[in-house]
Amino acid sequence: MDNSADSCDIVDRDGDAAATSSSSTSAPAAGAGGFKLLNRHGTVHQFMGGGRTADVLLWKRRRVSFGVIVVATVAWLIFERSGLPFLSVCSDVLLLLIVLMFIRANFAAFRNNRQLESLPELEVSEEMVNNAAASFRVKINYLLLMAHDITVGKDFRLFFQVVAYLWLLSAIGSYFSFFTLAYIGTLLSITVPALYSRFEVRVDRYCGMIHKSISQHYKVVDENVISRIPRTLSKDKVS
Repeated sequence: MDNSADSCDIVDRDGDAAATSSSSTSAPAAGAGGFKLLNRHGTVHQFMGGGRTADVLLWKRRRVSFGVIVVATVAWLIFERSGLPFLSVCSDVLLLLIVLMFIRANFAAFRNNRQLESLPELEVSEEMVNNAAASFRVKINYLLLMAHDITVGKDFRLFFQVVAYLWLLSAIGSYFSFFTLAYIGTLLSITVPALYSRFEVRVDRYCGMIHKSISQHYKVVDENVISRIPRTLSKDKVS
């Protein structure tokens, strides 16, 4: 009888441990399936393409990432703080690079009487040009279709959205120059993805709470205001 009681106690303990472990494993799984920023699937590295660009933006190649920040900072100081013209700086940099490459290529020939070092040929493949042209064509056609819908008054909401975005860009551009905006964008693109990848769980949790709150407020605004705005200003005439 004692042995049977002990065996029952062991079975009960094993069952409780199994239930506890199953509940603990199901909790992270439920959390993992929650809100994801930008509605992404998979890891941040996969979402960003998984190539060398993603490695640089996520600081998996620290030297290259740091070099991008240094080059962007130097370029911003040259163009923004020094007051030098953009065309003059570009011409001077290209002139210096061409002179250095010419001297390097001919230095061995003048010193050792050897043939010039062969430089690799630089060419753009036809496949790359076709892919870029196809992608650019799709985006241009989409913008033209959007512009057509706005000008003929087919979508009243889209018109107000475009006006709001253009006004926002104009307001931002009045405070910052083009080079400053480009510099800020470069710094954000090289730091924000890495920080998000490091604090992914916390950011997704807080962004999920904010998204839920904004969705509730937007639903109220949509029901009371936006849904009453007609999508077109022109009404079909009743024949």
